[in-house]
Amino acid sequence: MLGYHVPRPDEAMLVSGGSAKDNAPFRVIIGRGAWVVPFFRKVSYLSLAMYEAEIRERCVTKQAIQLDVRAVIAFKIANDTASIVNAAQRFLSEQEQEMSILTGRIFSGHLRSIVGSMTVEEIIRERQRLADEVLLASKVEMGNIGLSVDSFQIQSIDDGDLGYINALAAPHNAAVQRDAQIAQAQAAQRAAEAEQESLRKQAEYQRETAVLTAQYQHDIDKANAEAAQAGPLAEAIAKQEVLTAQAEQARKEADLREQQLQSEVVKPAQAEADRVRILAEAEADRTRIQAEAAASHNRIALDQLLIEQLPEIVKQASQGLHGANLTVLNGPEGVGELVNGMVGQGLTVFNSLQKALSNNTDDNAG
Repeated sequence: MLGYHVPRPDEAMLVSGGSAKDNAPFRVIIGRGAWVVPFFRKVSYLSLAMYEAEIRERCVTKQAIQLDVRAVIAFKIANDTASIVNAAQRFLSEQEQEMSILTGRIFSGHLRSIVGSMTVEEIIRERQRLADEVLLASKVEMGNIGLSVDSFQIQSIDDGDLGYINALAAPHNAAVQRDAQIAQAQAAQRAAEAEQESLRKQAEYQRETAVLTAQYQHDIDKANAEAAQAGPLAEAIAKQEVLTAQAEQARKEADLREQQLQSEVVKPAQAEADRVRILAEAEADRTRIQAEAAASHNRIALDQLLIEQLPEIVKQASQGLHGANLTVLNGPEGVGELVNGMVGQGLTVFNSLQKALSNNTDDNAG
């Protein structure tokens, strides 16, 4: 827009041709725009960006030894109004070139002065101290021309072909090489020890593996042997168990057969023998009774009649038991008791009939 000016972020706008604050020769505007009357005011710009200056200076130390020092300075115009005014009055026409040349001259002078107060050993060992002292010594002069220094770095120090610095470094280099050789030897020793330890562990592993393999093979052989023995042994045990079972079965069958013979043969035979004996005894008793009756009166005749019927009574009682499912607990003695019981019952019937007939005869006689 006509008459309105805005500086870049890294610029200071200078407006001359009018009044300014703080007795400044021109108005300084940073970071904002402003209206400027055309033809009556003039607008200029001053860069606030960073600049760099490099110096190469031959200096003489406290020991009269020449050193070539190379350093780099990073600087810029300060942001306050007074610094901008001072810098603009000195560098506005050719800002970058003039600022770099003047800055290099200021630092070179202070660098020669401070190097002259130090020994080579101090400069080599305390390079940062050298840089700090040069920066501090230059600060006032740089501020007077409106410049501020961000950093000052010494990049190299060289004594040319004198070899002084190399001589200073020789003991250190030797110590470094010695330490390097020692470290290398220690590393080689550690590597050898590690290799020996690895070989030892490998041998130990192989030995343990061999032991485990042998134990494993022994267990396998033992298991195979036991398995080989277990087959015939198990077969023999099985056969023995079969024989034992067969013997037990035969014993049980013999017991069962014995019981069957007792039930089917022995006990019926004993019962038949007892029956025959009982019938024989009954026949003998009948004969005896008949003999006694021959000498008696009519009552004897009646008794004879009953005696003749007694075997038939016993026979009928015996036939009544034929086919009956009787269990005889005490063998032949039990069968005898059974037959005797039947005969006793027959005699009881005989006595009852005899008594009844006797009473009837007596009644008829009376």
